[in-house]
Amino acid sequence: MDKRSIVYRFIVHIPKGKVMTYGDISLWMGWGNARVIGTILHKNPFPHSFPCHRVVHADGSVAKTYAFGGAKAQRRKLIKEGVL
Repeated sequence: MDKRSIVYRFIVHIPKGKVMTYGDISLWMGWGNARVIGTILHKNPFPHSFPCHRVVHADGSVAKTYAFGGAKAQRRKLIKEGVL
């Protein structure tokens, strides 16, 4: 299984209303590079199936370059799920 598939399979388990950081995911996978996670999620082919909007920066901020509508769209999705 390639890295992309592993990341996509992982993020489907982030519960609605919760978030994880890019760093958390990379550490959990033993990769040690949060940028790899960001790059993979930026190329998410099925954002409705794989909730990449639930992945945020270490300080809790959303991605300025969120691939599916920018930071406002990511923030809107999180708020809709109850994430403040």
